[in-house]
Amino acid sequence: MKRTHTCGELTEKFIGKKAILQGWVSKRRDHGSLIFIDLRDRYGTTQVVFNPKGGKEAHREAGKLGKEFVVQIEGKVGKRPKGTENKAIETGKVEVSATKLEILNPAATPLPIELDKHLLAGEEQRLKYRFLDLRRPELQQNLILRHKAIKAFRDFFDNEGFLEIETPILAKSTPEGARDFLVPSRVHQGKFFALPQSPQLFKQILMVSGFDRYFQIVKCFRDEDLRADRQLEFTQVDVEMSFVEQEDIFKIMEEAMAFVFKKSLNVSVKTPFSRISFDDAMNRFGSDKPDTRFEMELADVTNEMSGTDFGIFNSVIEANGSIKALKIEKGCEKLSKKDVDKLTEIAKLYKAKGLMSVWVKGEGIESQIAKFLPEKTVKALLSKTKSKKGDLILLVADSWETACNSLGYVRLAVGQKLNLIDLKKWNFLWVYDFPLLDWSDEEQRWQAMHHPFTSPKDEDLKLLDSSPEKAKAKAYDIVLNGVEIGGGSIRIHQREIQEKIFKALGISKEEAESKFEFLLTAFKYGAPPHGGIALGLDRVVALMANEDSIREVIAFPKNKATISLMDNAPSEVSEKQLKELGLKLDIEKVLP
Repeated sequence: MKRTHTCGELTEKFIGKKAILQGWVSKRRDHGSLIFIDLRDRYGTTQVVFNPKGGKEAHREAGKLGKEFVVQIEGKVGKRPKGTENKAIETGKVEVSATKLEILNPAATPLPIELDKHLLAGEEQRLKYRFLDLRRPELQQNLILRHKAIKAFRDFFDNEGFLEIETPILAKSTPEGARDFLVPSRVHQGKFFALPQSPQLFKQILMVSGFDRYFQIVKCFRDEDLRADRQLEFTQVDVEMSFVEQEDIFKIMEEAMAFVFKKSLNVSVKTPFSRISFDDAMNRFGSDKPDTRFEMELADVTNEMSGTDFGIFNSVIEANGSIKALKIEKGCEKLSKKDVDKLTEIAKLYKAKGLMSVWVKGEGIESQIAKFLPEKTVKALLSKTKSKKGDLILLVADSWETACNSLGYVRLAVGQKLNLIDLKKWNFLWVYDFPLLDWSDEEQRWQAMHHPFTSPKDEDLKLLDSSPEKAKAKAYDIVLNGVEIGGGSIRIHQREIQEKIFKALGISKEEAESKFEFLLTAFKYGAPPHGGIALGLDRVVALMANEDSIREVIAFPKNKATISLMDNAPSEVSEKQLKELGLKLDIEKVLP
């Protein structure tokens, strides 16, 4: 290479030495006879000064430079004049006095987007010109952090005796929750491969095959609507182990996360992680992925609010629902009526019929429902929530799940509004003992809360025939700062139990054999007890980088409309390609 140093390498120890740098012009400043540029590459930025006394031709060429020109400069490293140092960067005490300049490639002007973080374009424009957006130091640091995290995961699991084994990308379509992406077969026309939503079945087969410690950094695909933490294609840190129990998974993953955070961020993570059951998490925080960086827990006041003249409470209690309360203490004086109205809208967004507010005024209360509450009920409410004068109590009365969930989102909104969340904390948490099944209103049947291969708890096996909805699973999620970053379970390894689960899910014997025959057959030939977990790598890195969206830690993400704006995918294909696959589009029938 012609360059002798990177743009982030030169410090005071190089003063007096010759340097050849190559990179992009991020800024240019004319100061009379002196021209300064900031030359940037992925390693950093170096200030270059062009003085006609040091090189007339280089100085003349520097007058032509614009933003994002690719250049090569040659010169001598010198100390910056006193008072002009930039302490914010490693190279801030030196500059290169250029003697030669070669423009390797100019950049069209004006640039379609600005790269200065203070002048950022909207996300749609940034994604359209992603090749420019990726030059921003902030995005480059995110991708460097991603690289470090992936390497750290690989190093850790390699040191622990895990084997990284690749599984197929073209696979059989199986129901796993989201829609599959289908790939038509040219050779077997009328038949389709599916892109895997996860390597779940393959890694279980690997356990049957005797590879007792497997991991993989793997692409997964789900055809679902996008949010800030979802993409059509995403990356998992996939882990599976044989002859283990839940405790073994917890231990190895705690060690893995501590290793990755130390290597990637130089952050020490405290182990073991805190643990909470699903029921406790919902009851106390209103979420199965609680943010424990701040307190403010929910209280169940169903019993305390019984026996009133308030019809809403009475009907909820008669329907075996719940009345949940959230006491806001610290900073509640900052909440206006308008703020409470916004919190009410949040509760309604998550299916609550409303949000009732109770302001504590000495021994009494001020509320729209005060006239319905006798003195003994008020005292019971204040006692249960440990409220005092000046506090605000928010109430939701609904089904247990809706009351917990909606008030949980209100809790998060209050925490953000009142700055109660300690942004410097890294709070890891295990949530365990999830329900085995979850009711689908859309399909009017029970479905697996995690996936159909999750083992029920041993003591709940007897419930599969009589009351499967009451069964708990050997399932667990790992949560970081209120974000679910991974989920896993101890798997079913016995065919008869797997068939019972299929039956509870409404999957017929014929359908099960059609879609999962290879797994069921494998279970007949000595399948070991096994379990594992899959981490969402994109989510982990986004949290590490303090980004709200995983799109900021993925090189070429899709936008919210599932389009790759830079290359305009998805796109139409030719009739010839369709004919080779034995396909013909009938757009009129597909479109509404």
